[in-house]
Amino acid sequence: MESQLCEAEEIIVVGGGNSAGQAAVFLSQTAQKVHMLVRSGALSDTMSRYLIRRIEENPGIELHYKTEIVSLEGGAHLERVTWQDKTTGEISTHEIRHVFVMAGASPRTDWLRGCLALDDKGFIVTGRDLDAVTATPWTQSRPPQMLETSLPGVFAVGDVRAGNVKRVASAVGEGAIAIHLVHRALAEL
Repeated sequence: MESQLCEAEEIIVVGGGNSAGQAAVFLSQTAQKVHMLVRSGALSDTMSRYLIRRIEENPGIELHYKTEIVSLEGGAHLERVTWQDKTTGEISTHEIRHVFVMAGASPRTDWLRGCLALDDKGFIVTGRDLDAVTATPWTQSRPPQMLETSLPGVFAVGDVRAGNVKRVASAVGEGAIAIHLVHRALAEL
């Protein structure tokens, strides 16, 4: 679906892992050009050699190492993206309307260990999945709400939540549901 939305346009893929590489190769089939922005100085630490070769040999993909987005601009939709080459300090602005962020699938939840139930990969466990993962029994007289963590009244949404589908739309939906659930939890007090 996304490839049809940006057909014959310049696009950006942010990331240096296999997911970003696969997205860049796939999108290069329909996009005018794929700018691949990579924070590090190489792909070899985070991507398979076969995929690196496919990217480097693809004339439709332009690699930008040690590069980060510094601003996004537009009105009703994205119109311009500005990025900075961290090696040279050069800042450049491009008329680009599509950015795909593939910046990792590892949760950064180590700071929550001992506070919230996490699965074996570090994602926050919520709702009815708590019984299967946590050794600490649920202390409330009611069952945990759908997005509620092992700490009653604390909710988790988005990519950090175990079982999330890793899409912006689902994270936004979960956020809207969580607001309703927070109000319900506050009413219990």
